[in-house]
Amino acid sequence: MNRVVITGMGALTPIGNNLSSFQDALIAGKSGAAPITRFDASKFKTRFACELKDFDISQFVDKSEARRNDLFTQYALVAVAEAIQNANIDFEKLNRNKIGVIWGSGNGGIGTFEEQVTEYATGDGTPRFNPFFIPKMIVDIASGVISIKYGLRGINYTTVSACATSNTAMIDAFNYIRWGKADMIITGGSEAPITRTGIGGFNAAKALSTNNEEAAKASRPFDVTRDGFVMGEGAGALILESYDHAVKRGANIIAEVVGGGMAADAYHLTGTHPEGEGAYLGMQAALEDAEIQPSDIQYLNVHATSTPVGDISELIAVERLFGNAPNLHISATKSMTGHLLGAAGAIEAIACVTAIQKGLVPPTINTENVEPAYADKMNFVIKEAKPLDIQYAMSNTFGFGGHIATAIFKKI
Repeated sequence: MNRVVITGMGALTPIGNNLSSFQDALIAGKSGAAPITRFDASKFKTRFACELKDFDISQFVDKSEARRNDLFTQYALVAVAEAIQNANIDFEKLNRNKIGVIWGSGNGGIGTFEEQVTEYATGDGTPRFNPFFIPKMIVDIASGVISIKYGLRGINYTTVSACATSNTAMIDAFNYIRWGKADMIITGGSEAPITRTGIGGFNAAKALSTNNEEAAKASRPFDVTRDGFVMGEGAGALILESYDHAVKRGANIIAEVVGGGMAADAYHLTGTHPEGEGAYLGMQAALEDAEIQPSDIQYLNVHATSTPVGDISELIAVERLFGNAPNLHISATKSMTGHLLGAAGAIEAIACVTAIQKGLVPPTINTENVEPAYADKMNFVIKEAKPLDIQYAMSNTFGFGGHIATAIFKKI
């Protein structure tokens, strides 16, 4: 089978609007949480989120393109354009029949849906829906728009596995390339869920933090005072291609994808298995796929959303698989970015590759008092980045419905 490498990345996040600014903020331990500006949240239980900062879509997407696309697709286009530039790709010189797009989003055009249905419900009953309503809303449209924009005629579809979505997309891309079904695949995920329905719905599910007084510090994975996740938005894009294809076109190879594991908790609609059964199986499957041992992993970017139950179940799974592993360093970058839902896996894949490139484990910020049962058992990187030669990094993502996806990256 083909080796699969990463040759380009693009990031649009609450702590940085491009790859370099995201990487700098990640290592510096910057929080992206602040009061919501997108709508009047004064009557909501949660009044803060990790929004994009000082971001003007008109600098990247023209007005007609913006009108045709929901924010989640616009975010995808921005991140993908950066990844393509970062990978120094000239599609005119490549076989576009063998280049695909596998993109992920958990909610798709939730903002468009909210806007259109609200306008209808508050009107006189006459249906005056925008002709772009359906194509803007459907979750698969971002992958289609990306392929159309760049004339890519290879494999094209969207994965949806809630907050495991973009890890699932990336693992699928990894598999298709190593099976020889594609030379290159643009993969990743995007999400634009900071809407009245997004915040209100997750509030109703009791998933979000309500620490409105300390918004910047609300995402505190593993801390005994954590009370829920902080919503984030944005996109992450990665260019995956076969090693031979990358070498042939003279690409700068950033890292290698060596394993992917998927599993299910098979337990609860929104809650994780209390013993972390799915998380354990997913990580184990990824290690088997990569043909390495738990002791080979130096850095684990945990899913850790800062929920009371979810964080503990993941740590139970980590302890079960890795045991007493003093060389395993753990951090939760959602403490900075918030939870980008379907885009989380892509952003955290970029965090893992950044850690490998820079030889620095990004920190978990805001966490003051780690759960006592694990404080002395595991090597948490807290508050400040830690220098470390990383050969292998693992990234966990879990989603509502019990979806599990774990990816492993290797230093090239």
